Amino acid sequence: PTMAHSPALLVLENFIGGKFVPCSSYIDSYNPSTGDVYCRVPDSGKEEVEAAVKAAKDAFPIWSSKSPLERSQILNKLADLIEHDLEVFAQAESKDQGKTITFARTVDIPRAVHNFRFFASSVLHHITECTEMPTMGCVHYTSRAPVGVAGLISPWNLPLYLLTWKIAPAIACGNTVVAKPSEMTSVTAWMMCKLLEKAGVPPGVVNVVFGTGAKAGEALVCHPDVPLISFTGSTLTAQRITEKSAPHCKRLSLELGGKNPAIIFDDADLSRCIPTTVRSSFANQGEICLCTSRIFVQRGIYSEFLKRFVAEAKKWKTGNPSDPTIDVGALISKEHLEKVRNYVKKAQAEGARVLCGEGVDPLALPPGNQKGYFMLPTVIAEVKDESCCMQEEIFGPVTCVVAFDTEEEVVKRANGVKYGLAATVWSSNVGRVHRVAHRLQSGLVWTNCWLVRDLNLPFGGMKASGVGREGAKDSYEFFTEVKTITIKH
Repeated sequence: PTMAHSPALLVLENFIGGKFVPCSSYIDSYNPSTGDVYCRVPDSGKEEVEAAVKAAKDAFPIWSSKSPLERSQILNKLADLIEHDLEVFAQAESKDQGKTITFARTVDIPRAVHNFRFFASSVLHHITECTEMPTMGCVHYTSRAPVGVAGLISPWNLPLYLLTWKIAPAIACGNTVVAKPSEMTSVTAWMMCKLLEKAGVPPGVVNVVFGTGAKAGEALVCHPDVPLISFTGSTLTAQRITEKSAPHCKRLSLELGGKNPAIIFDDADLSRCIPTTVRSSFANQGEICLCTSRIFVQRGIYSEFLKRFVAEAKKWKTGNPSDPTIDVGALISKEHLEKVRNYVKKAQAEGARVLCGEGVDPLALPPGNQKGYFMLPTVIAEVKDESCCMQEEIFGPVTCVVAFDTEEEVVKRANGVKYGLAATVWSSNVGRVHRVAHRLQSGLVWTNCWLVRDLNLPFGGMKASGVGREGAKDSYEFFTEVKTITIKH
């Protein structure tokens, strides 16, 4: 859609070969908290991707031949520059994505900084393997080398946080990059591009092409000179990426959705469990792949839990994301808000009870935010396990609470969805915690806590929640090619 726009709008440009390059056509990006267009994003396609891949290919020999220490120093410099502008980045992220300024300040931008520092450090500590065969007079060892041009596609929920979680390990290992952020949240990626030269990143090492998945994303995935794709987003898009990249035998790392259970046993410490489970349900408007959307509560404490949980959820304030006292900002788009609301309507139609939030409590918004995409934290009880609300990823501030009786039963029900990303278990019985954690089909299990991350350890999901893992060792293995060398002496 192109129309005459006021010159006050922010206009982004692609970053290719170390330069900002204008695009022939643009798409509108909305401010979710007002519903107004506030930014124009390049609508890139084959041509732009072609130019970016060429720049990345040209930069590869020089970048890949630098020592890990040289690359590490550049990553650290970039981290310092982002940290120096933390407040500007946080405000931009909040405005562009709809998340609260508090969340952007304390989670998104600090984590983006940490991603660069973490991989700047970890890349210095990897060691390769060596084995001996004295009887054969042979020694074997492995060597690792960067793969080439990495295609990185990141989502709209944690824009800079998840983009840097890919860029950092890719370039730390000596690859060059063509990245495509979500067209709905491209501003912080563009701001980061402005800092690359100052950090000492050579031209062409990091290229950012803005646009839609259907055009820019597809061109990147289908490009024969991009041997690896790292994608975070929906399972549906991942299926298309898998099909499109198959003829080229690309290596894929796919971090997809979740339908994450919280299992709360009757010996759980509710004073810790309730505030944390409210947070794990509604943080970042529920737009985190790790959010809790199914809460299984043992029958003995079910009614007490429900009462306290709803009371706590009602304390969360929804409103203008730039207000530091707000807990819930705006959802990403009008379409997404509609989709989330429809899940609540379906649950009601199926006879479930909506205890607070959407359609139950009044939503009062400041004058400037009346047209924004807001929704109250919503708690639904008595939902059947086979309901779409218990099976599909809603990705909004909606959580379903149901009762269970036995450990055996709850493990089976928790595993009864196509996803397997994260789970939380609340209990003070150590034996039970270990038993349940082992039996859950989930890439991550948190016990008596949520979202406590050590970036050294593998991150990723089972089943429809993805392929591959990310983390210090896992990202290193994904972003390098290994060679086994045998020497007979």
